[in-house]
Amino acid sequence: MAEHILEVEDLRGYYRGVFGVVHAIDGVSFSLDRGVIMGIAGESGGGKSTLAQLVSGTPPPLLHHEGGRILVDGIDIYNIDPEELRTEVKCKRMSYVPQASMESLNPVKRIRDFIFDVVGQRTRRRVSSSERKEEVLEMATSHIKALGLDRSVLDRYPHELSGGMKQRVVIAISTLWNPKLLVIDEPTSALDVTSQKRMIKALLNLKQVGIIESMLYISHDLTSLKQLCDECMVMYAGKIAEIGDMDGTIDDPLHPYTRLLIAAIASYDSRGKKTCKLECIPGSPPDLRSPPPGCRFHPRCPYVMDVCRSREPGMFMVGDGKRGASCWLLTSKSG
Repeated sequence: MAEHILEVEDLRGYYRGVFGVVHAIDGVSFSLDRGVIMGIAGESGGGKSTLAQLVSGTPPPLLHHEGGRILVDGIDIYNIDPEELRTEVKCKRMSYVPQASMESLNPVKRIRDFIFDVVGQRTRRRVSSSERKEEVLEMATSHIKALGLDRSVLDRYPHELSGGMKQRVVIAISTLWNPKLLVIDEPTSALDVTSQKRMIKALLNLKQVGIIESMLYISHDLTSLKQLCDECMVMYAGKIAEIGDMDGTIDDPLHPYTRLLIAAIASYDSRGKKTCKLECIPGSPPDLRSPPPGCRFHPRCPYVMDVCRSREPGMFMVGDGKRGASCWLLTSKSG
């Protein structure tokens, strides 16, 4: 058994088209331990969703795996044939729930019939006999209930469900084969606050009942990340800005970008009074067709030094080596 459920080594993924070459993921390395939920944070365009697509082995047509390795449960997913990726990795070891996945449900089929189609396609064996259908429904029911839904959901059409219910149905279907790793992208972005809380509770329960082992959770919402995740990785312009435990990242951020990202979140007390001044990050993210030299955050950083403009910082680890940031300010703190 591999030590980590997920290992990413010097990953590079570029979009190529008439618009040029976009360095969307550029030299990303990290690992995810078994039993850990890791959140990926950052503003739009930072590479979060692109990373999820590469890690899950489902890059869209214009996104190319340029280099680096991705090991899922010890299997190098870009060094095996597509059939082995389909049968040995996807669904079995890893499942991916992309953004807006609730719209993937067939509007003219009941949930149970849609599940029969999915299972039939996955196993390449049509679900037609009554015994086989009952077996699939029992499997689906356990996952539906783990996500806080009633079995009656299986008899409904998508339009009869709320957005949060549809999202949980999709997650239930994606985890039917009890994958060790769930990669999920912005599952709460289209939900109201109450539905967001239900979603977070449901995802935690998936892990507690043993349906999944680990999770890579992508979100721009630091509040939901703090409620759900053990560890956090902050991305900026296709690179890792900071990585470490969730509480430490929020309470004592190491990278200037992380500090500004947290400062841009409104905070209120029990009476609804704002408790801190709301700040914004100056400037705009760089054009990744021609990234700036040195640190990619230096054009917006309030602490920029000469070295930041010319040399790209590595990942400087601090303390016990479990937290780190790509910032020259940490050279005196790193071990």
